Amino acid sequence: MAVIGWIGLGNMGGHMSVNLVKAGHDVRGFDLNPAALAAAEAGGVKRAASIAEAVRGADAVFTMLPKGEHARAVYLGEDGVLKHADTRTLLIDSSTIDIASAQELHDAAAAAGFRFVDAPVSGGMSGAEAGTLTFMVGGEEGAVKDASDYIGPMSGNIIPTGGPTTGQAAKICNNLMLFINLASTAEGAVLADRLGLDKQVFWNIASVSSGDSWALRTWYPVPGVVPTAASNNDFAPTFTTELANKDIGLAISAAEDTGTPLEIGKHVQQLFQRLIDAGDAGKDCSMIIKLVDGSLQPADQAPSN
Repeated sequence: MAVIGWIGLGNMGGHMSVNLVKAGHDVRGFDLNPAALAAAEAGGVKRAASIAEAVRGADAVFTMLPKGEHARAVYLGEDGVLKHADTRTLLIDSSTIDIASAQELHDAAAAAGFRFVDAPVSGGMSGAEAGTLTFMVGGEEGAVKDASDYIGPMSGNIIPTGGPTTGQAAKICNNLMLFINLASTAEGAVLADRLGLDKQVFWNIASVSSGDSWALRTWYPVPGVVPTAASNNDFAPTFTTELANKDIGLAISAAEDTGTPLEIGKHVQQLFQRLIDAGDAGKDCSMIIKLVDGSLQPADQAPSN
């Protein structure tokens, strides 16, 4: 049994940390959100009052945070991980963040005598809860190998990606493809409906044909077809539009840094921004279908009373 510190107990981190508890590890968790702390505690995670308390004496520390700025604050701040963890502690960041922030964390950790890996995940909230996430792990080979031992109870796949920041690079490119697939799935679904196809019949065809994708099989934006889809629950979030917009923005930024044209990716980002401008940042990103079927009314065009 290992002692594990966990920082960030939101929609992903909460489930992930509980799976480590189920595997027999002693997990101490910290989050600024009391509700997130309470939910993780109900799953067996021990409540920590601070980052220092969560990481003290830990064999490994995981972080699962929204953005690069949050990761930098948690690791580099005066009350952060590098100030309070022991250098024997393995540091594992499973946030999805920009490449520059990931490199800064690798560099700062190495300078302070720590081993650090970037290990973002794919699989969404359902994968986090089921313990079937795919981890993309970048860093020094020995650290990646050791991190895999801790990652095991949360994962369906653990894929070493290479040196520092390659895990983040893999995640950014993967999510770019995911959101483009989601947008195309929404367009295909609406067109199929308007051509008179039964929604289930069309899904049955697409899911075994060349139109297949993870987005189609898991996030199908038409209700009553795929049980895991947020469309069945008024688009309550499994992956919020705000986070989707953030992630595809990371890809666009990386593309600009490398001189890579992302014409389709930029268009999908604009669609997410339209959802955010309409007040739906907290809704599931599969609500993008509302922009295809015309049922979403932008906030600035709402009828007056």
